[in-house]
This record gives sequence, C-alpha cells and structure tokens, in this order.
Amino acid sequence: MSLKKHNITVVGLGYVGLSNAILLSQHNTVYAVDIVEEKVRLLNEKISPIHDDDITNYLQSKKLDLHPTTDLIKSVVESEFLIISTPTNYDENTNRFDTRSIYEVAKIAIQNNPQINIIIKSTIPIGFTNQLRKDLNYEDILFSPEFLREGKALYDNLYPSRIIVGSKNDKAKTFATLLKQGAIKHDIDILLMDSSESEAVKLFANTYLAMRVSYFNELDNFAIEKNLNTKDIIQGVSLDPRIGNYYNNPSFGYGGYCLPKDTRQMLANYKDIPQHLIQSIIDSNELRKNYLVELILKKNPKFIGVYRLIMKEGSDNFRSSSIQDLIRRLSRHNLKISIYEPELKQKSFEGYPNETNFENFINNSDIVIANRLDKNIYIHKDKVFTRDIFSKDD
Repeated sequence: MSLKKHNITVVGLGYVGLSNAILLSQHNTVYAVDIVEEKVRLLNEKISPIHDDDITNYLQSKKLDLHPTTDLIKSVVESEFLIISTPTNYDENTNRFDTRSIYEVAKIAIQNNPQINIIIKSTIPIGFTNQLRKDLNYEDILFSPEFLREGKALYDNLYPSRIIVGSKNDKAKTFATLLKQGAIKHDIDILLMDSSESEAVKLFANTYLAMRVSYFNELDNFAIEKNLNTKDIIQGVSLDPRIGNYYNNPSFGYGGYCLPKDTRQMLANYKDIPQHLIQSIIDSNELRKNYLVELILKKNPKFIGVYRLIMKEGSDNFRSSSIQDLIRRLSRHNLKISIYEPELKQKSFEGYPNETNFENFINNSDIVIANRLDKNIYIHKDKVFTRDIFSKDD
C-alpha cells in the first residue's frame, strides 16, 4: 500500500497512545508526546515504559520514524494529524469522564496550528465530540474508538477486529487508511459513521463485555451454592456458537481501567432513558465481590495473602483491578493482609506490606486469594482461593 507520508502527533503514551504511535511510525513521522519525562527518556532509549511484548519488540527491532518528546507545541506545529489519548478518569461527583486534558490539548493545538486534524482516542461520553467542536469553534475534530487489551495493545492494532472513525469526510477516510496501512491483518472492516455513533460503539461494546463477565460470574455463584461443577456448565453453554467459547472465565469481577468507568458512563448517558440492564450489570459486579468476600471469611483466615494486584498475566497495570475491592472489603474484618506484587515498586499498598519473598508470602498466609492462577502460584493451589476455572483471559 503506497500512501503519502504524514506528520502525526500522539499525546498521551499509555497503552492506547503508545501502540498507535508505534503502529503509525512504521510509515509516517510520529511525535510521541507525554508530560512524564521518564516515559520519554525510556522511549528515546528504545525501552517500553509499559509491559507489552510487541511494543518492546517493535521499539528494538523495527525501523520506526518515532520521536518521543515532552514538547507539545513544537510537535503540533509540525503535524497534520493530532491523536489525543490522554486519561479520562470517571468522576463520581459529576457522573462523567474527566475530559479536561482533551480540551486543553486540543485548544493548544488549534492555537498553534489552525489546520490540524484532531482525532480523539480517549474514551469519552456520547456527544462529547460535537460539544467540543462547538466549544472550540473548530470542526476538524473526530473520535476513533480503540478496542485494545492491556499487554496486547500493539497486537490488537496490528490485527484489529475493526477500524471505526467518527466522521465520513476525506480526512476520516485518510486516517482510517493510515491505521490499516500499519496493520499486519489485511481484511479489516472499516466503518465510517458520525461522531456520536462512534462514541456509542465504544461504550456499548465495553458494557457488553462487562455484562458477559457478570453473566458467567453469576453462573459461578449459582454453581457454588448448588454444589455444581462450574467448568462443565460453562463448557456446555459456551459450545453453542451463538454464545462462543471465549470471555467466559469466572473472576473476582470485572475491573481494570476501562470496564468499571465505561459502564458507569454508559449508565450516566442513560439518564431519563428507560433501562434496567445497564444498572444491573454494575450491581451484579458489586454483588460478586461481596459474595466472594463472604466465602473467604467462612474459611476463618487470620492472615490473608493477596497474590498479584494486576488484572491478568502479561500486564503491569493494576489500576482499579477487582482484587483491590476485595482487599478493601476484607480489611473491615480485622484481618492481617499482605500483598505479593513484583510490579509494585513501593514497599506497601494502601498500608498493607508488599512481600518481596514469595516463599515467606506463601508460608505466612492462611489463605492466598488470586484472581488468576499462573505457574508460580499453581503449585500452591491447595492454599489458594480463586475462581479461575480455565487459566485464561480472552
């Protein structure tokens, strides 16, 4: 595929931003911008600041036209496209994502380059792009949702399930083509739609995934109470091709950076619209955590070990991981708790010691809770409380 080479700025170098920057820098000049100087320093040394094997491999072995920097203004002045992938945490007080960083970056970019085309990759409320266009009096802003897994972010961009861009103009078509150009997968569905529809796709997709997690967790609740084999039931259910044998492994609840905040934003967008299901997904996730805490307490432990804060193997991110909610619930019962998390640089987490010696961690614990089993903990499984049935994440 032969295309004109473009100058592109990517702001925010988390999983979304960095994977897009690397994808696009195969065929374009990309300025990768972040306010965290340590991230920029590492990237200039071809070291990934996040755990993603493909990102590490591409940084070290591929010819990339990638320029990590903290200089936003210089970057946007040189660029035709700006991708904004800054964090949008959910604000419980306003019942919406905190989108101030998107606004500020877009405002600075327009002031310094009035011809720049802005693409929002951060997750946003439905209707945000249209409102931002009005607020900044600037039309060349669009939204393009991401469908990435932590630890597999670049892989999911190289082999995307689909490419969606929230506009139907020529610039949207060009951007979609640039994403496709960087991918390894050839047969990719490209959908161009209006901005609000593209925003809705992102939130409805993640809310569906949260619903699926909650469904199989409630199946597991039933099986536990009725003394049934969870694995057999899930396998029998999932072999129906309409359901599928994937994303069906019971857990401590959905967590991580995306699903908890996206379901709450989805619910907020339903204000004054009839619904029960969206609220029930959120309620089911809370119920699951409370139920598992009850099961753990029935074992009468005095000392609980928490094996890994991360959501799944292959990730270094434990933002809003579901096991943290179990820790907080268990902490109300006057129990000793220690954590084993090699990715944690601090000596403690929320006041609980982070044990660096694995054998001491195991020996000191009456019970070890683990959202997911791996080879290190599996040999001690008789001491482990988990609902990981299939030892996989989809």
